[in-house]
Amino acid sequence: MSLPDLIEIVPLDRPVRAEVTVPGSKSITNRALILAALADDAVTLESALWSEDTQIMVECLQKLGFVVYVSPDPEELCNRTITVGGLGGKILPQCGTGTGEKPLELFVGNSGTAARFLAAFLCLGNGAYRLSGVPRMHERPQAALFQALRQLGYRVDSPNDRLPAVIHGTGPRAGQCQVSIEESSQFASALLMCSLAAGWQVEIVGENVEESPYVYMTREMCAYFYWSRKQSRHPERGMKGGVYPVDPDSSSGSYFLAAGWLAAGPAQNETHPVTVARWPILGAGFQIDTNFLNYRVFPETVSRKTDLGDSIMTLMVTAPFADHPVKFTDLGHLRVQECDRVSAVHKELTKCGAKVVEDGDTLTVYPAPLHGAEIETYNDHRMAMCFATLGLKVPGIKIRNPACVKKTFPNFFQKFAAPPPHGLGAAILDVTTGRELGLKELFAD
Repeated sequence: MSLPDLIEIVPLDRPVRAEVTVPGSKSITNRALILAALADDAVTLESALWSEDTQIMVECLQKLGFVVYVSPDPEELCNRTITVGGLGGKILPQCGTGTGEKPLELFVGNSGTAARFLAAFLCLGNGAYRLSGVPRMHERPQAALFQALRQLGYRVDSPNDRLPAVIHGTGPRAGQCQVSIEESSQFASALLMCSLAAGWQVEIVGENVEESPYVYMTREMCAYFYWSRKQSRHPERGMKGGVYPVDPDSSSGSYFLAAGWLAAGPAQNETHPVTVARWPILGAGFQIDTNFLNYRVFPETVSRKTDLGDSIMTLMVTAPFADHPVKFTDLGHLRVQECDRVSAVHKELTKCGAKVVEDGDTLTVYPAPLHGAEIETYNDHRMAMCFATLGLKVPGIKIRNPACVKKTFPNFFQKFAAPPPHGLGAAILDVTTGRELGLKELFAD
């Protein structure tokens, strides 16, 4: 049974104590799938996310001729154990190629990681491959990556340097390129992962290159996979028999941490009434959103570049409950994701009575009493999850197209409604009928 088109979140009427499991990180899972395909032997990913974006990546790898086995995870419904048969930097020509007249079609939906990572990966094949997605993915930037691939000697056909595009793979070939991460750090990540097999030298340019959290994640994961093949150095980074554990998604965990704080209220002394199982260790994990734990008390300024990743949206939506204005800066990347998230948050928060000032790539959110509203999600999973979290505090929050959470967190609303200690115990209504939805009806498929 599918989620209704419009649901209402009923606020929690008391503080809640819970430890919630969340699915694996999308960013880590899709990187690990590419790196596993590049490996010399089979690699098993444990606690890997199983959602729309990662299913797209698996389906594309299978279409390219890779053997990929997927089995259930006993601890988390939306995780899987995924084993990929690596081919040492090759794509099987008899399975995974097309011609210039009839390229092999690969559909990436609205997955930025699949679109960018595969664009570089396909250069290692021998043939023509056409990457396409949903209309929004065709609007998202690709130019810097395509230009870098051309510098490496590969042909990329795209009249506007966006998808759809045809990649002409000619196999690994040493070369040098420069890529800017001003629009997306995924461009650099795509090149860095494939450089291990292709012998590419990649120069990364753009503001904040050395501190880019997602480039750091990619470098660390490349080192992990690389040293698994070269055991003579850094043996502690070895793959432990070909097994790679995927951390829980810190961005997804932010909604439950924030929900606990909202339900507890400012007078509650307990800092973290809701926790996330297996939360990555601060300072040791790859995900910048692990830092969300530090934001129980709102600071005056939060940067998308240096402080938080996607979980900055969670903080934006809850910022009207701060006792001072909160300025969110360096938000340019949010404008070219699943939707223009800066304008979307501004518009939907304003519907709820918030005072929000948008100035370039900065949003300032002021303290204000909020009221209910019908929230447009723009088919963006993070918009749906952020405003659902707000609905646990503010009566009358209705979420349109809630099933868009399937992109990264298909059982998100089930976690909201499941009784503590493994869920928040929230009631979720079908707006059309006024009926409270059961757990089985809250899965996004």
